[in-house]
Amino acid sequence: MENRMYLCIDLKSFYASVECVERGLDPMTTNLVVADPERSEKTICLAVTPALKRHGVKNRCRIFEIPKSIDYIIAEPRMQKYIDYAAEIYAVYLSFVSKEDIYVYSIDEVFVDVTDYLRMYNTTAKQLAQKMMNEVLEKVGVRATCGIGTNLYLAKVALDITAKHASDFIGVLDEETYIKSLWRHKPLTDFWRIGEGTARRLSQMGIYTMEGIAKCNEDLLYNKFGIDAELIIDHAWGRESVTMKDIKAYKPKTTCLTSGQVLMRDYEFSEGELIVKEMMDLLCLEMVDKRVVTKSVTLNVGYSNVLTVDSARGSIAPDTPTNSDSVLIPLIVQLYRKIVNPAYPVRRMNISCNNLIEEEQVFQQLSLFDEDENSQKHNKIQKALVNIKKQFGKNAVFKGMDLEKSATTLERNRQIGGHKSGE
Repeated sequence: MENRMYLCIDLKSFYASVECVERGLDPMTTNLVVADPERSEKTICLAVTPALKRHGVKNRCRIFEIPKSIDYIIAEPRMQKYIDYAAEIYAVYLSFVSKEDIYVYSIDEVFVDVTDYLRMYNTTAKQLAQKMMNEVLEKVGVRATCGIGTNLYLAKVALDITAKHASDFIGVLDEETYIKSLWRHKPLTDFWRIGEGTARRLSQMGIYTMEGIAKCNEDLLYNKFGIDAELIIDHAWGRESVTMKDIKAYKPKTTCLTSGQVLMRDYEFSEGELIVKEMMDLLCLEMVDKRVVTKSVTLNVGYSNVLTVDSARGSIAPDTPTNSDSVLIPLIVQLYRKIVNPAYPVRRMNISCNNLIEEEQVFQQLSLFDEDENSQKHNKIQKALVNIKKQFGKNAVFKGMDLEKSATTLERNRQIGGHKSGE
């Protein structure tokens, strides 16, 4: 396999850094958190500046967890502002490499395959990374950190574990240095794709390090983790076969659309039913806009945090693939009433429209009793609603249920990713 060089670039405390830049402040010396002051003290901070982290304040903490002795600024989330900054930073990356060699992992993190650019720029991967980071700082005012690796996994681990301890915020790993420096690193959850559950199951086998995984009998790992053991073993040795080219060429066998929200308080059974109707309505319009239909719908409802019960989950399918709200809203209500315990207050909702296919692929043999003309007329109404919302805003037109006291659609339409857009 050809030797390649990857960068994994992350923007330091991105949301908090943007708020500091907007105020003419240095995030390295300014105590600032990004959080919605209208919510309770239990609200999670979306970001905290490096300055606050040095005081022991953890990222994604809750407001009440910040020591009262620390003076800090609370900045209200402005998601559209962060998107605009991310686009500007992406343009900086494009001034160095082609978009075919960039994979956007999240709003503040990208992978870059720089293999073919090192000779062109007559530079090393580290020097190129430093140039890109400096350009972002100079043009946008946001600091970045970078992991460099001979594969995508090592680049990510170099970012997450090594770069934060480097004076220049750059970490570099190949398979040899990975084994030498990180094989005995703890905890295992510091490593990419090792979550709490996986770490707990490994600890049950007496394994607490990557070295322990690498030296464990592979049959035992396969018995414990199934096919996932292959990835765990490869990563223990610092190996990763997936390349940027593979990522760009990947096409999922099936597609879906999902919508989820965590409610601001516990909702009674009837209130929860209203929420799933609103969510299904919006998903129908999204499918109409994308010209796709769904073969089935899955609903997952989580109960109040004070209850120690499993969430309710189920699926239901229309007679024929559709994106019609007149069909899918009654179906989701039917499913909700079937799987949710009316005695338990609900707090979390997630709906997934599964196995999407293009509208044109749907073939239905009409009978004398089919109301195809009405169906087509309704579809035209839905498309008209989509066009109005695109032109005049998401709240330009809405349904009567969206005005009910427990409804959330109008407020969510003013948000991006569940947070205020700042517009």
